[in-house]
Amino acid sequence: MSTRNWGKVRDCMRKEVTEVDGKLDVLSALKVMKKVGATSLIVKRRNETDEYGILLFSDIAKKVIARDRAPERVNVYEVMAKPVLSVRPDMEVRYCARLFENFGISHAPVVEDGKIVGIVSFYLLVLHAIMPDLD
Repeated sequence: MSTRNWGKVRDCMRKEVTEVDGKLDVLSALKVMKKVGATSLIVKRRNETDEYGILLFSDIAKKVIARDRAPERVNVYEVMAKPVLSVRPDMEVRYCARLFENFGISHAPVVEDGKIVGIVSFYLLVLHAIMPDLD
């Protein structure tokens, strides 16, 4: 059994998180993603009792492109995942990876004190945890 310290989620999360309204059309959401260099967006809560959503490139591929739908005529709320599982910034990277595997997800918002402070993905976990060893 490995005793390696993989680090914490806070060490590898992306701190720049972009939030959009669920009523935004997918084409406009893609323009936002391109502008900020992101492959995911957090979908804002409509009110204090609502939950956050997440829009991923894979959602757009599966629910817009594969179904031959016009991205300018599909709203984000139609293809996003909601509610989303979130992780804490002090969660160990290995547990975050296990959570992703257990629930079949690839991205999660990082929440601290009820606020989204980042986003983490399998890509970022690997980039942080293993890629430095390749140098």
